[in-house]
Amino acid sequence: MNGIVDLHVHSAPSLLPRHGNDYDTARSARQAGVSTLVLKAHEGSTAERALLAENGAIGGIVLNSTVGGANPDAVRVADLLGARVVWLPTISAQCHQSASQNRELSVHRDLRFRTVPVCPNGRLDDGWNEVFEEVAAADLVLASGHVSMDETVIAFKAARALGVRRFLVNHPLMPFLGWRDDHVTSFSELGAYLELGILVDLIAGVQPKPTERLARVYPAQLLAFGSDLGHADHPTFSDGIDQWLPELIRIVGETTATRIMTISGRELLSL
Repeated sequence: MNGIVDLHVHSAPSLLPRHGNDYDTARSARQAGVSTLVLKAHEGSTAERALLAENGAIGGIVLNSTVGGANPDAVRVADLLGARVVWLPTISAQCHQSASQNRELSVHRDLRFRTVPVCPNGRLDDGWNEVFEEVAAADLVLASGHVSMDETVIAFKAARALGVRRFLVNHPLMPFLGWRDDHVTSFSELGAYLELGILVDLIAGVQPKPTERLARVYPAQLLAFGSDLGHADHPTFSDGIDQWLPELIRIVGETTATRIMTISGRELLSL
């Protein structure tokens, strides 16, 4: 399959071991049929890096403590440098830190950042309002990162009220995020895209696998591809896609699989 849009790719430089640097990763992705890839770095912004990597690379920014957490200035600068995705905290998320010893987070165990609260005590921290206003003004994608599903619903609803239109839920069935089937209603009402990916199917340790489970319950037009590949301990693009794509086609059929892999990501990114 050609023209794939991958919304979740990791590369070097990084504090974690990666298969290759930004340029090599983008080139390898293109050889595997990926025409557009979003570079994600837990350390902060990839906007500048994507410009140098070329080969269909798009940048974003992860709002961990390393960039000041809920920092509207960081979002504004990333946007001006070409970023299209803003992730809520990952390594800095309270949910991630509470589950840091879980098997599915084993590759991150030596990476520790300060906590960045999003919804302490079930209410959005006021500091996020300005961030969401920046996301809305630039019409960027707001992605959930490693924030729990319950916190994501609260944050996304607040962001919607402030004008954000594009939402992506990252690897929603990763066990530590606390998915429940009633989240289907909340996210579909927001028009949020759910990320189907290779890595979560490999490491989540649940049956049926996340891709199959989500494809059964969520609107097909709101499913998008995000491999979450790039870590040196996990498959390369070519190996991962070659093994995973036939299974996706088996689950949803070729037409829907093509939409998930190529069209949904372009719609979400407004390409």
